[in-house]
Amino acid sequence: MTSRAPLSRKLSAIAESATLKVDAKAKALQAAGRPVISYAAGEPDFATPSFIVDAAAKALQDPKNYRYTPAAGLPVLREAIAAKTLRDSGLEVAPSQVIVTNGGKQSVYQAFQTVVNPGDEVLLPAPYWTTYPEAIALADGTPVEVFAGADQDYKVTVAQLEAARTDKTTVLVFVSPSNPTGSVYTPEETAEIGRWALEHGIWVITDEIYQNLTYEGVRAVSIVEAVPELAEQTILVNGVAKTYAMTGWRVGWMVGPADAMKLAGNLQSHLSSNVNNVAQIAAAAALNGPQDEAEQFRLAFDRRRQLIVSELAKIDGVEVPNPLGAFYVYPDVRGLLNRSWGGVTPTTSLELADLILEKAEVAVVPGEAFGPSGYLRLSYALGDDQLLEGVQRLQRLFA
Repeated sequence: MTSRAPLSRKLSAIAESATLKVDAKAKALQAAGRPVISYAAGEPDFATPSFIVDAAAKALQDPKNYRYTPAAGLPVLREAIAAKTLRDSGLEVAPSQVIVTNGGKQSVYQAFQTVVNPGDEVLLPAPYWTTYPEAIALADGTPVEVFAGADQDYKVTVAQLEAARTDKTTVLVFVSPSNPTGSVYTPEETAEIGRWALEHGIWVITDEIYQNLTYEGVRAVSIVEAVPELAEQTILVNGVAKTYAMTGWRVGWMVGPADAMKLAGNLQSHLSSNVNNVAQIAAAAALNGPQDEAEQFRLAFDRRRQLIVSELAKIDGVEVPNPLGAFYVYPDVRGLLNRSWGGVTPTTSLELADLILEKAEVAVVPGEAFGPSGYLRLSYALGDDQLLEGVQRLQRLFA
């Protein structure tokens, strides 16, 4: 009897999302009765604003929302996204250049599928979100990591990008504000990188899902606003999840040149077709409606940001760059490695994260999920009391 044919080699090479894995482990321990505090998930702890929920409830009463709709998205939402793109990214686009996706993650996947050919090299500034290299590999591309450490506020330079560029380089990933570091490129840094990409004909995939979460008067300037000519070789990825506490609604989008969006739309027509209609209507309400609650969320994140940065900085051996966007802090913890803590001597941030979970009952994501070892990512999108208690546990562990 002939043995079964093998499973997909491509999918077998893809790793599980490290952030979701850590969060699932934390939740399992919580369910078992352990008082674990988790900084793993990038998920606001707020409820979705009620006016958005009300729009969804009203949409549920309309039978037309029970049917298939255009794969690229409802016109009302595509128009709202085009308006937001002009308002926040400084780029005027037609609604036809917008594709609504099942969360920002689908947009990331489709963006790489749209512009990456087998063997292409994709410049990936590190630390990076854990999904990017896997999505690049699924498009048969090769991720080329370009690392910037805490001494650079985790921001790469044009010199570094140029040193990594080869004749196979076709795409650059640009993320500001950054997941996992919270770093925000200055307008000048953004423009310099944009002009470099334009000069070399390199596609840019820019993930702007945190663009409305910035602090200390900083604004995350879109790379297409900094270099308008770059718009014909840029795909913008965004969504409602982070700004409006809508992670479970699963509505994201991609915006780009008409020819690229045609390809992405063809893919989506076969991959998933339209996004849930009720969720799309809720997303349109979020973008078109009052922004007061979203601003309150941002102010709460800012307060938590200041708290976690100041408290982590009290731990000897921890270096904490000041994040100016998103809701993550990314401390350099190499000063804690190769030292004994409770009889355990961690040599990597992966081992350190395991030690922290076991000894302090605090879940953090190790730097290995985002690039080199020696760092930890902590999300401060959790309640104020838990936020402080978790850091105080770390202070006691590393005293």
